[in-house]
Amino acid sequence: MDGKTRLNKYLAECGIASRRESDRLIEEGRVTINGRKAVLGDVVDGSEKITVNGRRIGAPERKLVVAFYKPVGVAVTESDPHASETVMDYIDLPERLTYAGRLDKDSEGLLLMTNDGDLIHSMMQGSFAHEKEYIVYLDKEPDAETIEKLAAGVYLIELEKKTRPCRIEKIRRQVVRMVLTEGLNRQIRRMWKQEGIEVKALKRTRVVNITLGDLEPGEYSILSDKQVADLRKALEKDSLAPRPKKTPRKFAHNVMKTGEGRLKTVPAGPRKTSLRGANPRLKELAEKSGKVKQGPGKKR
Repeated sequence: MDGKTRLNKYLAECGIASRRESDRLIEEGRVTINGRKAVLGDVVDGSEKITVNGRRIGAPERKLVVAFYKPVGVAVTESDPHASETVMDYIDLPERLTYAGRLDKDSEGLLLMTNDGDLIHSMMQGSFAHEKEYIVYLDKEPDAETIEKLAAGVYLIELEKKTRPCRIEKIRRQVVRMVLTEGLNRQIRRMWKQEGIEVKALKRTRVVNITLGDLEPGEYSILSDKQVADLRKALEKDSLAPRPKKTPRKFAHNVMKTGEGRLKTVPAGPRKTSLRGANPRLKELAEKSGKVKQGPGKKR
């Protein structure tokens, strides 16, 4: 290792976690440098004794990328006392791998795992349009209008965020294929739920250019050098593509209670300028300009 580097980047290069997740480990006091608790902003040169959760770590001798078919019910975490099984229980390799992305416990399908910190960092960049493909099994058949609405992007009330446009193709009456370029929390399930449709099962079949292939639940395969090189090229291409635009304010919504106590969403109105506490001279000028109307004020 040449020179010094920030601790979070070093942990990512060692395949411990992404840089953001490494920061969380540091904040929680789970990382030490030569016996002292690490702090955010620490730099290292690789000669130090660095531990994570009491286990000494170092730069990996070889970098691997693994395609894993996560079964339903398996938690995507390194350790969880409340989970009966985690993805780590299925990987029998001497290298310490971490997951590049997430997949709900009650979902199944492709999960990429690696000890290459730079690759994890590239894949976890939410601003880049990395494609992920899913087969979604629904409890009822969606009509063309619903599919078109979801594909255009919808405002998720629970997350207070509008989804990016996606591709949706009906395969069978109650089965669709979806291609997303983001990974909001339980995004697909929330999207369909808002339209009164329940997701019965969900399987991820592709991440960028890597597919499940012939893998069965619980199985994994080590990607070839060519597959990894192609993956890096695809990620680089995604990073150079125009960034998805942020949702304009006109698409924002407010949540209001109806008379029956139910919730509904309404378009957010224009921002109102408050003159409370403003300079009296500014108030006077604003009122004369006609751009701001003064309210009735409090009754005395």
